[in-house]
Amino acid sequence: MIPDALKASLGAEPGGVFYVHGEDDFRKDEAVRALVEAHLDPGTRDFNHDILRGGEVSPEQLASVLGTPPMMAEWRVVVLRETEALAGAPKARDQLLAVVASPPPGLALILSCTVPPGSSAKYYRELARLSRSVEFRSVDTGDLPGWLMDRARSRHGVEIDEPAARALAHGVGAELGMLDHELRKLSAMVDPGGVVTLAEVEAAGTRIPRQDRWGWFDLVAERKTDEALRGLRVLLDHGESGVGLVIGLATHFLRLGAVRSGGPGVLERSLPPRQGWLARKFQTQARKWTEPELRLAVEGLLRVDRLLKSSGFSDLHLLEAWILERDVMREAA
Repeated sequence: MIPDALKASLGAEPGGVFYVHGEDDFRKDEAVRALVEAHLDPGTRDFNHDILRGGEVSPEQLASVLGTPPMMAEWRVVVLRETEALAGAPKARDQLLAVVASPPPGLALILSCTVPPGSSAKYYRELARLSRSVEFRSVDTGDLPGWLMDRARSRHGVEIDEPAARALAHGVGAELGMLDHELRKLSAMVDPGGVVTLAEVEAAGTRIPRQDRWGWFDLVAERKTDEALRGLRVLLDHGESGVGLVIGLATHFLRLGAVRSGGPGVLERSLPPRQGWLARKFQTQARKWTEPELRLAVEGLLRVDRLLKSSGFSDLHLLEAWILERDVMREAA
């Protein structure tokens, strides 16, 4: 009964307590909906489905709902949102933990929680220990194009190519709900199993800057200095920070270094799951650099990072200087 996408984390047995937590509300909500649909009998849904909020529920209401058996069905499904709100309510908190430790037969209790940053409260550790737990962390910016490509294929029945995915991620940002909404629109613009390209993204009216950060990293790695310098100004004008670009460049060049020093297999094993599609591109770009050049490039980025945080020089000045330094050192060599 558990959806395939959640089995690896939660197991395949139905019922009991599910603890869905993390910063990514979009994927948490998807998991909650999937678990609800997996357990509810459509014919008795109105009798066996309760949604509570931790900031609103009283201890008495919580005890009553959790203690009610299913009616004319195998499972009673209770969703408790804002589970973190009970951390400061001792009576309701203790009631919940008692049910989590020993859930009654026929109950499928789904807890949705956002743990406050830096919290080390025992309450959250106990919820994770006693229930079947899955965490949804925020999707890293570098994972967004890969997430879009996976999502388009698995949920919308189409493909989205790399330039389109990068442009969409850069134009919309890291809000997965908005990205999925845009994907739904784009999938209707191509045939089932077709490919969404940059043309469809532009036709859909998505705001696309003239330069995206991933394309700019490629320009730098491909030693297209003039284009990289022009693109840098565009990125900074669109709100990118020098520190953010330096972090992205450092990651990019460390990956190039992994290819040069250990071969493509080293890079493929080290890439996050949603970035495996990058391996071939890094192999091509790495041929344009020697190991000493890559080492000096990363050391230079460390200096730029320190200067960005401590000097009065502009982001544009420091990054332009680093890019031009790469050309000067290549010519000198």
